[in-house]
Amino acid sequence: MKMLKLTVATAAVAVAAPVFADTWDMPMAYSGSNFHSVTGAEFAQCVTTGTGGDIEIVTHPSGSLFAGADIKRAIQTGQVPIGERLLSGHQNEDALFGFDSIPFLVGSFDEHAMLWEAAEPTISELLESQNLHLLYSVPWPPQGLYFNQEVNTVADMAGIRFRSYNNATNRLAELTGMLPVTIEAAEISQAFATGVASSMVSSGSTGYDRRVWESLSHFYEVDAWLPRNYVMVNADVWTDTSEANQNIIRGCAGIAEYAGTWRAREYTGFTLQGLRDGGMTVAPAGDALMDELRAIGETMTTEWLEASGEEGAAIVEAYRAKAAAAQ
Repeated sequence: MKMLKLTVATAAVAVAAPVFADTWDMPMAYSGSNFHSVTGAEFAQCVTTGTGGDIEIVTHPSGSLFAGADIKRAIQTGQVPIGERLLSGHQNEDALFGFDSIPFLVGSFDEHAMLWEAAEPTISELLESQNLHLLYSVPWPPQGLYFNQEVNTVADMAGIRFRSYNNATNRLAELTGMLPVTIEAAEISQAFATGVASSMVSSGSTGYDRRVWESLSHFYEVDAWLPRNYVMVNADVWTDTSEANQNIIRGCAGIAEYAGTWRAREYTGFTLQGLRDGGMTVAPAGDALMDELRAIGETMTTEWLEASGEEGAAIVEAYRAKAAAAQ
């Protein structure tokens, strides 16, 4: 952490303040109060200050500039230079983007850190092939299940309208008999309030930020997976950025990844208590439900490995080797 701060400070001193600033608009899908958006705003300020105003990053949370599903494409095509997106939302482009949404492969931050270490080189290379350069990535807390009723078995889920945001959540809905409905993060509150959906798999953070206790009643801690958000820059823009400013941005990105990951860990307990305080029942799922969900997870894991091929298998094998060595 000290080294990252030193990198930013040293680089900032070396760069003279320019006459005109280059403004980088940075679309983000989640509310301004969400910890990802807070981290992104701090990153933006770090870059703006560190470059002496040479590059001014302006964040646009809540899908206010581009809807979440459109952010990645907007960066690729140069409509904006930089942005943040949940990349598992693009698993339909390449199965590898869904490495972090394999049910029950990991269930803790420590396990997920090893999975990210195994996957990062492959994901970075894939993004580069799409004219994108990865700057930093921050995990969400473990994902749980939200409902507006008590659920004890998969049979209890039949017919429930379920918020879907990527291939994994869509498939989970199909295998549990729920009805998937595509809903962006910025639309969650309205969707639940109007009955468009009455269930989702997400972190306590999303539910807390969107005050879902006003519409839903139960949160089951199942620790299904820990998806990641990524901040990406257009590769052409990155290439055209001076080496000095690239170094500053890297330093700020390192600080942001550290701070965001710390927030994700700390925010987990806080937001679950916030759901309780809002009146929701928050508890681990029962044994019967967990057994059925794990069986579904095995099916989805097999399907993902088939879809992702040798590269996907290599990520999982590398993770499992790291996990075994850590025991």
